[in-house]
Amino acid sequence: MIWFLKNLVSAFLLPPLSLIVLGVAGVLFLKNHPVLGKSLIISTLILFYILSIPIFAEKALQTLEVPTRSNSEINKAQAIVILGGGTYIEAPEYGGHTVSPYGLERVRYGAYLHRHTGKPILVTGGDLLDIGSSEAEQMKSVLENEFNVPVEWSENNSRDTRENAYNSFSILRKNKINHIALVTHAWHMPRAIKEFERAGFKVTPASTAYVDQINKNLFSFIPSADAFSKSRLFIRESIGILWYRLTSAPDKF
Repeated sequence: MIWFLKNLVSAFLLPPLSLIVLGVAGVLFLKNHPVLGKSLIISTLILFYILSIPIFAEKALQTLEVPTRSNSEINKAQAIVILGGGTYIEAPEYGGHTVSPYGLERVRYGAYLHRHTGKPILVTGGDLLDIGSSEAEQMKSVLENEFNVPVEWSENNSRDTRENAYNSFSILRKNKINHIALVTHAWHMPRAIKEFERAGFKVTPASTAYVDQINKNLFSFIPSADAFSKSRLFIRESIGILWYRLTSAPDKF
């Protein structure tokens, strides 16, 4: 229930729904408060344009990105922890649930690191969609069956980054492991590092999937769905970072 409420509130805070609500409010105010109504509608259009252009979206996400470390630095970690990145539901070409494109990017880099360092892997991610298949199970399957990389531990119960951190620590401390190489997207790394450090880990960031460095030209100012999606990610991560700063870990951890 808490997970559902968090995501419901998040939906209203994030675009496009937040922009739709703002625009509708402007329309409703037009009759009795025309100045306010017009201001809200114009603000909606301006925000929609800014969030939809690559030059803003790419720069915004890049402000969150944490540089990855060299293989020699990552080799000092005791284990590699890969965070789940979503599920590709009922993938017809694979005959069932598997990792999402985000998850695959993280898994690929985790496999690369294992081959270059030999460090054992923990995958973490629960069954957020209640489909009978956790993200950790999907990542383990891809790593072992497609990348031929063994997975030492699977954490199948977490429903967000905070639970990823504390549940993983509960597993790895039994093996006297507290220094990890943490694999996730570069823009997600600030929030992930903070939570894993709070859980008790020493973290070496192993960031992946950086925002493309594209030469700025006319197309940088032309709206696109891809740019809008990146802006949404930036806002989502910013809200997540703020939320975790204002809250503490549940007592159950």
